[in-house]
Amino acid sequence: MAEVKTQGERILNKVAIAAVLLAVVVMLTPIFWITATAFKPRNLATTVPPTVFFEPTLSPYAKLFTKRSQLRGPVEDEVYEAAPWWEKLVYDGGEQVVKNRKTGEITSSGYGDRYLNSLIVSIVSTFLAVSMGTLTAYGFSRFRVPGEQDWLFFILSTRMLPPVVVAIPMFLMYRAVGLYDTHVGLIILYTAFNLSFAVWIMKGFIDEIPREYEEAALVDGYTRLQAFFKIVLPEALTGIAATAVFCFIVAWNEYAFALMMTSRNAQTAPPYIPSQVGSGLPDWTVIAAGAFLFLLPVAIFTFLLRNHLLRGMSFGAIRK
Repeated sequence: MAEVKTQGERILNKVAIAAVLLAVVVMLTPIFWITATAFKPRNLATTVPPTVFFEPTLSPYAKLFTKRSQLRGPVEDEVYEAAPWWEKLVYDGGEQVVKNRKTGEITSSGYGDRYLNSLIVSIVSTFLAVSMGTLTAYGFSRFRVPGEQDWLFFILSTRMLPPVVVAIPMFLMYRAVGLYDTHVGLIILYTAFNLSFAVWIMKGFIDEIPREYEEAALVDGYTRLQAFFKIVLPEALTGIAATAVFCFIVAWNEYAFALMMTSRNAQTAPPYIPSQVGSGLPDWTVIAAGAFLFLLPVAIFTFLLRNHLLRGMSFGAIRK
């Protein structure tokens, strides 16, 4: 009987491993395909059947950061030889880089500025949301707050409405107070949007830190603030890291507010990438290059904090 049970367990383990491998393949296939397309020549991006093996090229990235126009004739040899290597890649694709007629400077596509806007808004809003969320969670965890459960539910309720529902009222408010198309406006919006998440997650972590640690520090002459920074904060680093990852991902990927609350100066990358599809024949290699670069910060940030994520997801729940 034990032998039959052991054999059944082995079969179940193999089925579970096969299911996990299948899920991994399904989830990673789109990322692999975007990455591969980001290094393909344009003529291989939409071939049927799809081209899997090809010679990689950086022409999609040269075209991503510059404005281009179609060549109306062959490029002169002198012009081609004098061009930098990345501009030659654009010429090889049948296009030319648009330059200022007076200064001769290359016209940027604007992707670099929007990518920088995404970094600024996401990093600052994540820092503010996690900082304020940690302080708020500490107050709820360590002190008696009248109507604590009601306040916590109210904080959580701010995440119940989808962004598109409040986008129009926020748009009118931002236009009235001068925050439309500003970095400060998006930072405030993303901070408020992530704050409720940060409070609930961090409260679970701080509840797990024994109060005796702080009481011992207070007996030794520490102030409440010193005990928070020297005792509670180091113990809560795992929770802070996990919360920061999730808040950064939300702010980095947010599309609706970035589309409606900005137009040019503070616009982030998510609304810009699909705008490159255009009305003519789209260059999918350029779009894939923009998407690939957009994936990198989140992937790097998550990889650096990967050791904290498992515990963050396992011990972040609030228990009664």
